[in-house]
Amino acid sequence: MDVEKAPSAGGARLFIGIDLGGTKIASALVDADMKTMGRVTVATRPEEGPDAVIGRMLGTVWELCEGHGCGVGDVGAIGIGCPGPLDQETGIVLDAPNLMWKNVSVAAPVAQATGLPVCVENDANVAALAENRMGAGRGARHMMYVTVSTGIGSGLILDGRLYVGAMGAAGELGHVTMLADGPLCGCGNRGCLESLASGTAIAQRAREAAARPAGAGILEAANGDIDAIDSALVALAATGGDATAQAIMRAAFEYLGTAVANVLNLLNLDMVVIGGGVAQVGDVLFDTVKRMIELRAMACMARDVRVVPALLGADAGALGAACCAAERLTKYVP
Repeated sequence: MDVEKAPSAGGARLFIGIDLGGTKIASALVDADMKTMGRVTVATRPEEGPDAVIGRMLGTVWELCEGHGCGVGDVGAIGIGCPGPLDQETGIVLDAPNLMWKNVSVAAPVAQATGLPVCVENDANVAALAENRMGAGRGARHMMYVTVSTGIGSGLILDGRLYVGAMGAAGELGHVTMLADGPLCGCGNRGCLESLASGTAIAQRAREAAARPAGAGILEAANGDIDAIDSALVALAATGGDATAQAIMRAAFEYLGTAVANVLNLLNLDMVVIGGGVAQVGDVLFDTVKRMIELRAMACMARDVRVVPALLGADAGALGAACCAAERLTKYVP
């Protein structure tokens, strides 16, 4: 268990955020100013079942409190960011394939064990909240956060507040249909943005290309092993000047930019924050997205919007979950 500590908040009210992922649980203790007072990271090990995973989540709570020299009673609330879909009202994760969970109650056992109010929110939503409150989107009133990684997730801040929609499922940019007869998506639909522009989609297009003469450069970069081709390798090949890799990346980011332009036309946002592993390729992604916004969005929508890289990286989930707990359960707004 990796633990980081910071000096005491001097009696300020505390909040805990937990970012529950398929491979790790990252938790953070923050004060009333959303300053991080401590972090704990442990392996998720979902194959051991929900009870074991929830037990490890609780273990991070005890570890954070012990490391900070406080009791659980000094904590105002706990927020948990989870893969979805989920029911925010009941705190039940409805379906999380990476965790192998269906209809698992998360909020209730954590609340029972700690005696604290607990909220559960989609992981992309809490990351959006973190970037808006303390990251790249600070000060933006109307913002979308997009994470481009294995899949594509997003969260919306509208009029300064996290927007979750009628059933808590708003912000699924990855499942906007971009190509009516496009590739099959994991959600069952065809042509979703996720099936065209995610890291998984980029790797799939590159593997298909590597089986043809035009993809020889990509195959060479993978030392002849098609199964070793992932989005990072494609980005490396593209940076090295491989034309096929460049075309694959450009096509993916044009779809992403078109999807963002559609959202701008609908919601008139003032900022778009993009994070996730694929976003680490940098200018090629951001320049393409901006170009597609200029091409596809109405001029008045495109003119003033800022498209910027996320700042908080892997900390966004835990920090956003803590923000969510503070704002939703105690009405505290930092």
